[in-house]
Amino acid sequence: MATNSLFLLPGDGIGTEIMAEVVKIIDWSNAEGLTDFSTDSGLAGGCAYDAHGEAISEDDMAKALKADAVIFGAVGGPKWDNVPYDKRPEAALLRLRKDLGLFANLRPAICYPALADASALKRELVEGLDILIVRELTGGVYFGEPKEIIDLGDGQKRGIDTQLYDTYEIDRIARVAFDLALTRGKKLHSADKKNVMKSGVLWDEVVRGVAKDYADVSFNHILADNCAMQLVRNPKQFDVIVTDNLFGDILSDVAAMLTGSLGMLPSAALGAPDPVTGKRKAMYEPVHGSAPDIAGQGIANPIAMIASYAMALRYSFGMTELADRVEGAIAGVLADGLRSADIAQENRKTVGTQEMGAAILAKLKA
Repeated sequence: MATNSLFLLPGDGIGTEIMAEVVKIIDWSNAEGLTDFSTDSGLAGGCAYDAHGEAISEDDMAKALKADAVIFGAVGGPKWDNVPYDKRPEAALLRLRKDLGLFANLRPAICYPALADASALKRELVEGLDILIVRELTGGVYFGEPKEIIDLGDGQKRGIDTQLYDTYEIDRIARVAFDLALTRGKKLHSADKKNVMKSGVLWDEVVRGVAKDYADVSFNHILADNCAMQLVRNPKQFDVIVTDNLFGDILSDVAAMLTGSLGMLPSAALGAPDPVTGKRKAMYEPVHGSAPDIAGQGIANPIAMIASYAMALRYSFGMTELADRVEGAIAGVLADGLRSADIAQENRKTVGTQEMGAAILAKLKA
């Protein structure tokens, strides 16, 4: 088996603790001959700023570009609130996404049966929930220029962020979403604000054009604000949602909380397939943050980090069976009644990071 390379960037806060549980699973699967991963690790976020004065060093960027997949933890914390804007911990994420060309962000929102009562919504609304939000990740208002604050004088300032999308950016993310819809429930919603935004008008025009190539997928347009409302009102009406960078950021967090906890959900960021090898650059990370308030206490939930590794197995390496086993182990541990602090429930055993990770690994070994 040819060696596949993983570049690990644990980051800040709880990132190092939850990444440690993924490393144990990688070591086990390598020892069992199920995988043949080589691993290297680096610094990203506040820890990289402390070490190098940048959110990610040039050496670590080079390693990320060479790796078959990047496994990312979390970045940020109040310690770095006052560093220069272009060196803030989050700048590492933005640079990785941009330089690796990771334009497609896949954020599943899955409600495990054992956790249906942990959601803020009624059980019948979320039990069996399985939504995939496909978010455009390298364009839109987060990257558009001009982006600045102008001093107008007389104590007045003007903040400017620019929403920009070209046809090709919308077309390629739409095709990723439609392709994924074909493997799932064959239903896709496209969320934009074409009623008030010219970029939304173009978004809808391009997505509708792509839809003509996917006759087997049921296509639906929805305004982004209505989509947020509908996610809370009747979330199981959705299967795949494709949307832009800004709305995807917001809608995926709404969808995440339907499942009970941000600590439960993974994500993938994919680039375009290489025209020769067909391989995509990719980065996998939990959607939760660095949680500095609980860092070092050993109580962080590692499930989203482990599930992100399962997504790497599935989307970067085609190891569908092993990905299913990892996801099944997570579901099995939850069904057994184990809970981390963020999903604690009455009459269920609350465990720490290492104990949860060990239980999932034990399920895998069984």
